[in-house]
Amino acid sequence: MMDDTDPFLSLDPQGADWDRLRATGHHMLDMMFDNLRDIREQPVWQPLPDDIRTDFRHAPVPEHGMDATAFGEAFRETVLPYSVGNRHPGFMGWVHGGGTPVGMLAEMLAAGLNANLGGRDHAPVEVERMVIRWAATLMGFPETASGLFVTGSSMANFIAVIVASRAAKDGLSLRKNGVGGRSLVGYAACSAHGCVSRAFDLAGLGSDALRLVPLDNTFRMDTASLKAMIAADREAGREPFLVVGTAGTVDVGAIDPLDTIAAIAADEGLWFHVDGAFGAMAILSQQFREALSGLEKADSLAFDFHKWAQVPYDAGCAIMRDPAKHAAAFAQTLSYLSREDRGLAAGAPWFCDLGPDLSRGFRALKVWATLSVYGTQRLGQMVDHCCAVARHLAERVGSEPMLELMAPVTLDIVCFRLLDPALTEEQLDHLNGEVVKDVQESGLAAPSTTRINEHLVIRAAIVNHRTMAADVDRMVDAVLSFAAKRRSGLPA
Repeated sequence: MMDDTDPFLSLDPQGADWDRLRATGHHMLDMMFDNLRDIREQPVWQPLPDDIRTDFRHAPVPEHGMDATAFGEAFRETVLPYSVGNRHPGFMGWVHGGGTPVGMLAEMLAAGLNANLGGRDHAPVEVERMVIRWAATLMGFPETASGLFVTGSSMANFIAVIVASRAAKDGLSLRKNGVGGRSLVGYAACSAHGCVSRAFDLAGLGSDALRLVPLDNTFRMDTASLKAMIAADREAGREPFLVVGTAGTVDVGAIDPLDTIAAIAADEGLWFHVDGAFGAMAILSQQFREALSGLEKADSLAFDFHKWAQVPYDAGCAIMRDPAKHAAAFAQTLSYLSREDRGLAAGAPWFCDLGPDLSRGFRALKVWATLSVYGTQRLGQMVDHCCAVARHLAERVGSEPMLELMAPVTLDIVCFRLLDPALTEEQLDHLNGEVVKDVQESGLAAPSTTRINEHLVIRAAIVNHRTMAADVDRMVDAVLSFAAKRRSGLPA
């Protein structure tokens, strides 16, 4: 039996070491505040040096501990300068939120509390329920809707596919018998995020069970094609059960005609799900709210607070209109997870009844902090600002004879490409791709690429609240500069 006089009582420091740890913590906090304050003076992105990469890949498992101050210095030297760069105003390549200092502090509080939100009766669970209720209300769902926080929209879409399949006729039998004997099929526009197809794969339905509907000339789902595909599948003896609309496509930011899709789903008896990973947050904007008409009619919704709402990663959210159908898809009765009428095991239903995770972090705290400190009005103004910067970028592209706008700017994503009549289409694709890498490696900005109508194009997503018109102008200047160097044969 262990003696209480043993010096190793726990992993917490003893006695005066608390003062030293406090000083170290304050130093780390100051380091991060200084880094955020001076973010514009740093490169957007820079490659990880080979020696640091090699050290990471070959470092042995630590046998003896190191001082916490030394660990903080290791982070400062080997990680902090070489992150993905999404906090920087020049980061525009992917739909990543920029985070906030308030969110960073909330993460610290959550880590200190170290709560498991799989279930049981404690305050963090009530906080998540409160924020889910807020989220449902913001999106036009009833307050009685259920939901939970997950890693991101990939998991939220997966959960929605599971719930929708179990809500189909005799769908609950799938929990015991599997999906092998059914020909369930669903529908999404061919511009839908790849995680929707992956959800069908992981759910055992098969990725081919997701029918990809063509787009119209505005890059939105062609609803006439949707109706024809549903009819063809029924004629072939298949079981349509789900249609997915997208609010903010990943390539150009288009919003599917949600109202029309909702009506088709209702007429056909299908579950209507919306993937609103980043675009759903436009609901906070008075200017763009109408573009999301029909979102409130969905049976389920997936979206991310860690994108346009600027909450630190990760903070995905799944909302289900019908709590009973949601719980029926996941709930289990296990002796070691028994629910009681009082005590710590009270408070049912638990969040582990609503998704695949039993161990769950306190993601809701940073969302609560963000909504409480900034408020939905200010966050809506931030959405308006991002979209205004995107329109400025589109106007700048239109004013440059060597650039071409490749898709309408619905929200905050701008797709354009370099032009050169002397080059073939293949050479133009190569030029655009290489220039994007040149700009990224310069540290000036970080756009990305996608394909529009078979063309490789430059893509800029204005999601960071720190991004201003001058930042997108700097990106365009860099694109034109590196393109000129490549045309002249000079080193980039």
